[in-house]
Amino acid sequence: MIAVLAGGGGTPKLLRGLVEVVDPASVTAVVNTGDDVVLHGLHVSPDLDSCTYVLSDSVNRETGWGMADETWHAMESLARFDGGRRAWFRLGDRDLGTHLYRTGRLREGASLDVVTAEIADAFGVRVHLLPMTNDPVPTMVTVPGEGEIGFQEYFVGRRHSVPVSSVRFDGIERARPAPGVLDALRDAARIVIGPSNPFVSIGPVVAVPGIEDVLRSRRDAVVAVSPIVAGAALKGPADRMMAELGHSPDVVGVARLWRDLASTLVIDEADRASARAVEAEGVRCVVAPTIMRDVSAAAALASVVLSA
Repeated sequence: MIAVLAGGGGTPKLLRGLVEVVDPASVTAVVNTGDDVVLHGLHVSPDLDSCTYVLSDSVNRETGWGMADETWHAMESLARFDGGRRAWFRLGDRDLGTHLYRTGRLREGASLDVVTAEIADAFGVRVHLLPMTNDPVPTMVTVPGEGEIGFQEYFVGRRHSVPVSSVRFDGIERARPAPGVLDALRDAARIVIGPSNPFVSIGPVVAVPGIEDVLRSRRDAVVAVSPIVAGAALKGPADRMMAELGHSPDVVGVARLWRDLASTLVIDEADRASARAVEAEGVRCVVAPTIMRDVSAAAALASVVLSA
């Protein structure tokens, strides 16, 4: 069995490649829910949905999020009432169906892990998708001179254009891993830390009480993939956030972040010259193409990760 810590935009692509080289039923993804937000009365789980849509080939390939062949009639109608102020986080009409179902089931008393399994099954996804926790743990970022704001306000509302000085997961100390999470990490032959933002995509998963302890105890089985290539994030604010939070925004900085949890770090060929510096941080370094331009490239990377 393979367990993957997932979130953001990079790891769903890696999961899509992984199911090309192994039985999807042998893969468990423990997915970030710190991004979850209630919008228009609906419970939205962006990272769980990204994994679902990418794995089912339903994703909008142009944006990397949301659903293909999307329409926006609901948001256009909503914008009529207040000039668009309530429609700052755009939910497409097809995407809304997912959130309507999730919200209704949660209100009926179903837990998030159960609802996630139901949604995955409806989309034909055979990978076992698990929320990191069923408890609400919203990610909050501190903007200097302004204070804390919610992650979606930062990421979508501000288009991650403002600097951050800290990241906090509200209520994390009281959260419990969702059923099956710790067992998946304990039993996996290989654990993968996906190529996503270490602070707001993977960080919330690691912060759930009990998960970091298991990762430390299984360090020899853990492989991380760098989300930084040639000193930059392919998409999103990971490189800027690393610098803003006092870390070196390169593969060496990534190695320092994960060295206590992962025994191996996969870096891109563009960073080959940094391989020795990575290994000086106490992790084995594997150099391979890590930019997943299509499914075949993602499958090739998945094969590297499994053999690392």
